[in-house]
Amino acid sequence: MRKRILAICGKGGTGKTLFTAATATVLLQTGKAGKLLLIDADPAMNLPYLMGAKVKRSMGDIREHVINTAREGSDADKEQLGRSMDYMVMEALTEVDDYAILAMGRTETLGCFCPLNDVLRAAVESLSASFDTIIIDGEAGLEQLNRQVMRRVDTLVVISDATSRGVRTAAIIKGMIEKDRVLQCDSLGLIFNRVQGNQDLLERQATDLGLDVFGYVPYDQAIAHHDLMGEPITSLREGPGLLAVRTIVEDVLFPSRFQTSTIT
Repeated sequence: MRKRILAICGKGGTGKTLFTAATATVLLQTGKAGKLLLIDADPAMNLPYLMGAKVKRSMGDIREHVINTAREGSDADKEQLGRSMDYMVMEALTEVDDYAILAMGRTETLGCFCPLNDVLRAAVESLSASFDTIIIDGEAGLEQLNRQVMRRVDTLVVISDATSRGVRTAAIIKGMIEKDRVLQCDSLGLIFNRVQGNQDLLERQATDLGLDVFGYVPYDQAIAHHDLMGEPITSLREGPGLLAVRTIVEDVLFPSRFQTSTIT
């Protein structure tokens, strides 16, 4: 199975985390995920909640521990710290029955710690090498692209609501990728979420800005109810929203995994 790294981004409130959870659900239900790693790069840490997973430690906790040890620890503590970084990252990995999840979390300490961030990113990339599928739920907005968890992804998906603001945000992200090279990716596309008509108009707006549209996910009362009640998305089996996500996953995001071969 060819490794695939998928990252989800977009402006706040568009349903990025819901789409991430729904994509993971489709891959798990169809048996096409292989070894699946979900990375919650949003400090709000809502992805474990939607997946029904309980995370005890985040990468933010590790970062705080490293900073405090560097500032206040003994020489022996600091020496031990360098040897145990990979182990601490493994401690932050939450393994569920058929997937694993890593929450980046947030840090309370102010200041720039670029060397430490580079070390943690390298540790995440090393950990990811053991998985067939990695899906990253990005932080809302644009700044997270400059603090990317991984330097390269196969596909970057921009989630937009059915507004011109969402489409313009997607166009800005596309410019950051192509001109500023903040992240390497093989393909970039737009997915409209919670759509209730006007697909032709949305398509024209995206085309005018040079954006590829990967698909449309309609408003789904079942997904909205699960989100309101705090029930994991993984328990869903049907509905227009999940069906639309399944079509996008099979036809656009992971087509090679769903191709059937015939023997003649």
